[in-house]
Amino acid sequence: MSEKTGFTTMAGAASEGEVPEIGVGMLGYAFMGKAHSNAFKKIPYMMYPPPAIPALAAISGRNEAAVAEAAKRFGYAKYYTDWREMIEDPAVQLLDNGGPNNLHAAPSILAAELGKHILCEKPLARTAEEAKIMWDAVELAGVKHMVAFNYRFVPAVRLIRNLIDEGRLGRIYHFRAIYLQEWIMPHYGTPMIWRLDKDVAGSGALGDLGAHIIDLAHYLVGGLKSVSGLTTTFIKERDKAEGGTGVVDVDDAFAAVMEFENGAIGTLETSRFAAGRKNANNFEINGELGSIRFNLERMNELEVFWVGEEPQSTQGWHQVLVTEGYHPWWENWWPHGHIIGWEHTFVHEVTHLLDAIVNDKPVGPHGATFEDGYRCNVVMDAIVESSTSGRRVDINY
Repeated sequence: MSEKTGFTTMAGAASEGEVPEIGVGMLGYAFMGKAHSNAFKKIPYMMYPPPAIPALAAISGRNEAAVAEAAKRFGYAKYYTDWREMIEDPAVQLLDNGGPNNLHAAPSILAAELGKHILCEKPLARTAEEAKIMWDAVELAGVKHMVAFNYRFVPAVRLIRNLIDEGRLGRIYHFRAIYLQEWIMPHYGTPMIWRLDKDVAGSGALGDLGAHIIDLAHYLVGGLKSVSGLTTTFIKERDKAEGGTGVVDVDDAFAAVMEFENGAIGTLETSRFAAGRKNANNFEINGELGSIRFNLERMNELEVFWVGEEPQSTQGWHQVLVTEGYHPWWENWWPHGHIIGWEHTFVHEVTHLLDAIVNDKPVGPHGATFEDGYRCNVVMDAIVESSTSGRRVDINY
């Protein structure tokens, strides 16, 4: 163990000859478990020299056969069917919480109480009240905490944030964002799954997709002052895999109009019933000095417009390929024009957290802390309240 960091060190990875090794405990082994595990394995040789080496200490899940197979597939040293036992394992120093939304609070709070750092999938919690309890717990424990809003770690999105911080857009007037998918439309035959159950998920498209664009609104433009929202459920009953039917009590889609604290206005829309849309996370920002638009399905590109650009005869929107060596994170990847993909956002995200842990750096403002996760939950709750009451709701963080 290193006396300076308290972590095991490995030779040969950093210029000074050693980097810490941080034991990771993964809760969950499905979609996000795969994405995060892939990132952990890439970091040591692609984000070189890494701030730390992620050691895949343990993975947990309820189905023993499935979690044992996941441990073998991804290379975790051991597996557990009880997440409490995994978190209590001394080899685990970082909890990666990729469980269903109803398993975000209790495991994260236990990890904080035991002095373990935490990466938790979004949305942070099912409600703002639950998120506040989680935020209080990590602050009291003094551990590093981050919500997995991975789209903050798309190079093009970070470039947009940098341009905003430099004042290149001037005063921001508008933020409009959509996040559209189609995977629970009738032609897919999606059964009653946990994402359609409010007790487990907390919300539907609002938390699954809307949380991402709410966080991007916070990250790129700032805090919200008020919101007017409408939610709807198109299919209210679905077949259960084990037989019978279940009631869908979460939203399939929502739309909202919002007012920012800085005077900008915005719109948000998400749906899991948008035929032909696979993973369409698009946003546009209009400012005093220019506009920027982004499409996640073309994540290595940006479109920009600059007011007053000369010559006027060629003024218009420009497509920018964000793959130059001076663009965010690109020094770690390939020559310009050789694009990266969705999975690389997690490599950047986890590296950022490891750097914060090892070098005692703040997770924010570029990483989303549990405070950011809480603020997102506040807005989500306000959208539901507005839809229920039919009135605009003031945001009180």
